[in-house]
Amino acid sequence: MGNPDLIGSSEKFQAVLDDVRVVARADCSVLLQGETGTGKEVIAHAIHDSSPRQTGPFVSLNCAAIPASLLESELFGHEKGAFTGAIAQTTGRFQAAHGGTLFLDEIGDLPLELQPKLLRVLQDQQYERLGSTRTLHADVRIIAATNQDLNRMVEQKTFRADLYYRLSVFPIGLPPLRERREDIPSLVNYFMRRFSRQMGKSIDEVPDRVMEILVAHHWPGNIRELQNFMERSAIVTQGRVLSPRMAELTLLMHSAVSAPVRTLSDAERAHILGILKETNWTVGGPDGAAARLGLPRTTLIGRMQKLGISSRPGGLRLASSRNTSELLAS
Repeated sequence: MGNPDLIGSSEKFQAVLDDVRVVARADCSVLLQGETGTGKEVIAHAIHDSSPRQTGPFVSLNCAAIPASLLESELFGHEKGAFTGAIAQTTGRFQAAHGGTLFLDEIGDLPLELQPKLLRVLQDQQYERLGSTRTLHADVRIIAATNQDLNRMVEQKTFRADLYYRLSVFPIGLPPLRERREDIPSLVNYFMRRFSRQMGKSIDEVPDRVMEILVAHHWPGNIRELQNFMERSAIVTQGRVLSPRMAELTLLMHSAVSAPVRTLSDAERAHILGILKETNWTVGGPDGAAARLGLPRTTLIGRMQKLGISSRPGGLRLASSRNTSELLAS
């Protein structure tokens, strides 16, 4: 497939790539399911790039990032005067993706009132712009993605069953990074080379102890969290040997040591608390906990609520005051 981001020789990841190769030749809808940060858009690109539609456009839309009041216009376009402020005709994502692929990320956040309109496009390949009675043809392949449990949403009547079945003609589950640990060294080396090149540095070695800590960590933010960690580490590295910040390595090491004797929720809670402590309980912003974990701010807030992290605890201290060289020697 030739995509440098499709890195991994583990059995679970290779099974995903096998599914990509098979479904790319078909023109059916695909539903990518996996935790935040597992690379769903990368897989969507891989399907498009290996399909007969590869010469057509690849258009993406994050359903959670667009206000519900504007999402219909974003999908289908609108006519001049269709609503207040509509001063000209606009092209929607379906028209922009004509002849190619439309990637609908966070499909579980699609408002219930819009779901019948998307279902109609999937069933009949037809839609109208807002404010128009002219029917347009949609020659588009849909790839949808979600980190939510759509089956449960169907049971709770917050997602239409008929739309779910139309979207999931060929479902592909993406494994979290903790279930493909053998791929972590390859990903670490890839990100090291990539960020070293981008920053004009000559970083070409990862200490064995650092690699052991990275492989043992459970990475709740998955590949995105690892990527962010590697970028920060490259920024602070001065020589050719990767030298992550001591505080981060300490947190990762302690998390890795204690994770096997905890539940996954306990380990995730401890890791998030550690990052919140390091960021002085700042969730958003470029230096906040969400950015460090490689998660959208709203996703982190949701996980905090689920894990019972609702207020700042007192008396927290750094786990260690040792320098990096002492940590790596331990």
